[in-house]
Amino acid sequence: MKTTIFTFAQIIMIMSDVNIQDEIYKDHQRIIAEANFAFRRFFIDEIDWNERLNAILGPRGVGKTSIMLQYIKETFGNDEKVLYVSMDDLLVAQNSLLSIAEYHNLRGGTHLFIDEIHKYENWSQELKNINDRYKKIKVTVSGSNMLGINQGKADLSRRMVEWQVPGLSLREYINIEIGLNLPVVSLQDILHNHLDICNEILKSVTPTAYFQSYLQHGYYPFYLEGKKNYLKKLNNVLNTTLEVDMTRLLGVDINKISVLRKLVYILTTQSPFKPNVSKLSQSLDLDRATLYKYLHYLEDASVVNMLWDKGKTYSLLSKPDKLYLHNCNLFYLSQSSVSIGTLRESFFVSIMSYKYELRLPPQGDFLIDDKYIFEVGGKTKGFGQIANLPDSYVAADDLLIGSGNTIPLWLFGFVY
Repeated sequence: MKTTIFTFAQIIMIMSDVNIQDEIYKDHQRIIAEANFAFRRFFIDEIDWNERLNAILGPRGVGKTSIMLQYIKETFGNDEKVLYVSMDDLLVAQNSLLSIAEYHNLRGGTHLFIDEIHKYENWSQELKNINDRYKKIKVTVSGSNMLGINQGKADLSRRMVEWQVPGLSLREYINIEIGLNLPVVSLQDILHNHLDICNEILKSVTPTAYFQSYLQHGYYPFYLEGKKNYLKKLNNVLNTTLEVDMTRLLGVDINKISVLRKLVYILTTQSPFKPNVSKLSQSLDLDRATLYKYLHYLEDASVVNMLWDKGKTYSLLSKPDKLYLHNCNLFYLSQSSVSIGTLRESFFVSIMSYKYELRLPPQGDFLIDDKYIFEVGGKTKGFGQIANLPDSYVAADDLLIGSGNTIPLWLFGFVY
């Protein structure tokens, strides 16, 4: 039998690593004990937590960490077989992910939760190694939605399941504001039963009373920290996304961040925007290919939503036919008041694009799942261009209850 002989220095190093790792467990217990939640996101129940490798991805500020911690607290409590670590923690940074997983395995661990995975240099290779070596450990990571599983050096596409976290829906915002538990409503139910659904919801709340405040500050859960400085925090989130995430995760030249910022400003003042590529390229001093690339980056970062005409093929080198800001809150970073027409369309796109495919039809404003045509407008909005078209509807603002194929715009805020 071969005997391994360690030097004194190696023994001290091993003991030091163990001590550090034990401190990580203590830190986990403290974080879980101190975690208090003002509300519960629907998204917790969307994830298949039985997968061996999950990735919870999304833009900054939508509550990925809270989702992870809330699930741990609800499901495991103080169970020491579960470990949560964050890669922006200095204590954790002294260990490799692989060594943490190895130590957790030795302790009989079954679940490992890794927050801010995009801040770890060798994340993909070590996740692959953990997945291959420690079959009994289920791993869940969180990270930027720009962190595609194909960006890493190791191939995780057959191992990792991605879950994209959206910001708050109007339904969630109302539930938080007045402590309700209004349920999700599917698009099919809205189309066929909107009268009954509206009447049921109106027994508990008047959604239109919360619609404007949601458009201004309801998309990101950190509004609960205070509405007074909400836009300052949102501006910080946007700047960090551009200056840190895009340079680190997408390789954008730091000297081009000012160009991206200018592009975002144009969209806040002109969205919905039909891009004139020649003029936009000239204004930003970018060639067409780079402009298209940057637009796709902004979509990956959940800053914009890009829409194409029906029948067009999506391509990294193709011009979108219309650009919208990703959510209505972003408009208020550059202006105190926004065109109501812009807000209506942007709300519809922001909400519906989370679960459904949106295109631009030859007639009407939006085509959902290549079947349903929508016009979006105020309460007097008529069918106009979509008269006599099958499966056509009006999503009308300033309505509590619709009739026929005219549906209150606010109700679409209940699809998730």
